[in-house]
Parts: sequence; structure tokens; C-alpha cells
Amino acid sequence: MGGNASSGATTGTTDKRPNERLGSWFARSGWSKGELARQVNRRAREMGAHHVSTDTSRVRRWLDGEQPREPIPRILSELFSQRFGCVVAVEELGLRQPRQSAGVSGIDLPWAGPQTAELISEFSRSDLMLGRRGYLGTSLALSAGPALIEPMQRWLVPAPGVPAEPGGPAQGGASRPLALSSPELAMLEGTTRMFREWDAQCGGGLRRKAVVGQLHEVTDLLQEARDAEMRRRLFSVTAQLAELAGWMSYDVGIQPTAQKYFVLALHAAKEAGDRPFGSYVLSNMARQMIHLGRPDDALELLHLAQYGSRDGATPRTQAMLYAMEARAYANLGQSKQCHRAVKLADETYAETDPAHDGDPHWITFFSEAELNAENAHSYRDLAYVAGRSHTYASLAQEPMEKAVRLFAQECAGEQGHHRSYALNLVGLATVHLLQKEPEQCAVRAEEAIAVAQRLRSERVNTRIRKTVANARREYGDVARVVALAERLPGELPAAEATAV
Repeated sequence: MGGNASSGATTGTTDKRPNERLGSWFARSGWSKGELARQVNRRAREMGAHHVSTDTSRVRRWLDGEQPREPIPRILSELFSQRFGCVVAVEELGLRQPRQSAGVSGIDLPWAGPQTAELISEFSRSDLMLGRRGYLGTSLALSAGPALIEPMQRWLVPAPGVPAEPGGPAQGGASRPLALSSPELAMLEGTTRMFREWDAQCGGGLRRKAVVGQLHEVTDLLQEARDAEMRRRLFSVTAQLAELAGWMSYDVGIQPTAQKYFVLALHAAKEAGDRPFGSYVLSNMARQMIHLGRPDDALELLHLAQYGSRDGATPRTQAMLYAMEARAYANLGQSKQCHRAVKLADETYAETDPAHDGDPHWITFFSEAELNAENAHSYRDLAYVAGRSHTYASLAQEPMEKAVRLFAQECAGEQGHHRSYALNLVGLATVHLLQKEPEQCAVRAEEAIAVAQRLRSERVNTRIRKTVANARREYGDVARVVALAERLPGELPAAEATAV
């Protein structure tokens, strides 16, 4: 029963003072105690925690200061994060952070090759066997703040037997016979590139499980004895597959799973001696933090990425990092730093080789279209932070229109970056909304819907829904906006209830 401590719902001890932090989040949520109890029970069943049975009296006792047992703190963190669209950590709810194992839970993991291979194998197997709507057991949760940044800072610290510079062997020891030939490994590397192309064309929802399955197979190879060069290349493939699994998870909205894959990808990149790719992984982690309303964490991750990419990264990678830095500064409302980072992104991109000579395949996506898209979104974000500034919205319009035009040319065939095209159509719709142009906002949103219908990307669909909802709220008397809002539910699939 809900009032029985043996159900796993509480510790059985009660603090004397009310939990003001939890009470504040609860009051702002608009939920009743009964509704919160129902959501906790439903989430617990989805996670397999069938022993949890919460009621209104139990919720009242939490608000009065009682500390619930696991998995309640993590469930509450997920529910409030999803409600407010940003990371609401367990500690921010006034609850105790539970101890985490280094396995499926947590991100503060050992920086060592054998452990990295084992952890990726364990996590990918759990994802394949148990993952449903982003839940892997009862302990997977997002990390933010120092709990996220401090473990990531150790990726540049040389580990015993691991070279500090790219290109060296990932592990010492004598060479042994290979169980995988060089042509087979080359085919595996080619498959990884193919998965990345599919993601750009179709969104993360279509091939995510295939990528996770391939990742699990590669870790089986890693856990066998290899010569140093073969092991380095296998870790490189592992890093790229783990990053792609994280990116696809982020795209479909299962954020804790995405973060864990990104962390594991960074560990594998370290074992491969590939600092530029590690910096790319950190940039994706930063993008996720911006999405989750943590631009301060994003900036820390990007500065760590820039430091790690000083040696070996091509101008294209460096330009991408500057563009992402501008996004972080924009979301922090730091306009001067944002302008400076945009300028550096433009200047550095001018040094890139149009033929991509020297660029690794994973950064070739960062084209002139992507550069303009990132810069435009930086100014668009700055406009919102600055109170819907018309000045910054105007700065966003030209690069956003250029990005849309370039993506349209790319997507004239089947090989273009269709998700990026859709995202920038939505971005342009938001710029028109900022400039009080509801008709043009609706036009661009309609174009985005047409592209989104070819994708499996909850991220794209969510942005379209949010933009159309905002347009209708602000311009409910504009016929085209109203008509679009009314037919939208039939145009896009229903939103999936995923964990933030």
C-alpha cells in the first residue's frame, strides 16, 4: 500500500521541516497531489518497479519533508523535467541523490579500455533487451552541473598505457593474431558512415536499434585480444557508433539514454586516441544541454571540446565548435560573446577545403548551409532571451533564409540533409513570428510539415507543434494560422511520451 514503507516508496524517516524545493516545483506544475501520484505509479510500472504504489497521502508526506526511496526520486526528476522542458535534478527537488553504480547508471566511469568496452556492451545490450521509451531499469537519469562537467574534464588526462596524442596505439602489449581482417574492418567502417547518412536523411527513429545492435557486436570484437592498430580502429568505430546511437536517441527524445551514449562515445574516442572526434562528441552533449535549458553546462562542455581540439582538428571542426559556442552564449544572453563567436565561426569556416580534403567523414555534414543555420539560430535564440528583440530577429533572418535555400538545393534529390532542412524551415517560421509576420510563419511551418512527414524525428515534430501553438496563441484571429493549427494533429504523428 502507498502508506507502507516496505513498498519501497519511502525511507520511513520524516524530516521536521517541509521540503520547500519540492513544494515550489509542485506548485508551479499545476498538478494535484492525486495527479502526481498517478503519474509516479504509471512511470514506475513502465520501469518495472511494480512494488511502488503511491497515493495522495504519500505525496503530502513528501512535501512535508519525508525522503522517498528509489526509484521515486528519479521518477520525480523525470516527471518534473518533462513538465518544465529542462533538467530538474534530484537535488533541485530537495531529495537525496542516490548512490550509483558504474554500470547502467551514472556517468562518472573509469577511463580505461577494458572497462569502456564492457560498459558499452552492457548498456547497448540493456537498450536492445529492456529499453522502452527511454527507460533502462530504474536508475538511468540525466546528469547536469558539476556531476556532468567534472567527470568529462578527465577525458584529456592520459591514462596508463593510453597515448595522449592521436594516432598512437590504444593499448600496449604484444600483437596477437587478428580475428577480423582489414577488409572486414573497412566494411565495418563503411557501415558506420552509411548509418550516419541514413540518420541525416530519415531522422533518428528509423535506424536507431540497428545502430545499437551494430555497436553491441563491435564491443564483442573489442573484448577479444587484438593487435594495437586493430584495437585502435575498433575503438574508433565504437566511438562513432556510440555517438550516433546517442544522437539518434536525442533526436527521438529519450534524453537520459542519449547522454549515456555520448559519455560512452567520449570514453571510446579517448581509447582510439581521437581528440577531434572526442570534441565533436562534447559538442553534441552541449547541444543537448542547450535543448534542456542548461546553456551554462553547454558552454563548459564546448570550452573543454575546444581545448581538446587544438591539435589535429580541421578548420571545419573548429568552425563548428565556434558556432556552437555562439549558441551557448546566445542562450545565456551574452550578446558580445555571441557576436564574437559567430565571427570566429565565419572566419574559420573560410579556411575550410571545399573538397573536404583532410576532413574526417563525421564532420563533412558541416556545410555552408549548416554554418548559416547555426549562426541564424544563435541570433534567433538571443532575440528570445532579450525579450523578443526585433534587432536580433532581423540579424537571424538573412542567414536563416540562406540556410533554407541551401538545404532545399541539397534535398532536391534523396541524399540531402532532410532533417536539417525541416529544422531550419521551423527556425525561419519562428523568426517570422518574432517579427510579427504570422502569415509568413504559417507558410514556413507548412513547408516544414511537408518535409517532416518523410522523417522519423520527434525533435522536428515537437518544434513544429510548439511553433504552431505559439502562433495560434499570439495570432488566433489570423485565418491561415488557425487553419494550420486545426489540421496539424492529422498532419503529424502523435507526440511520444518520452523521458526528458
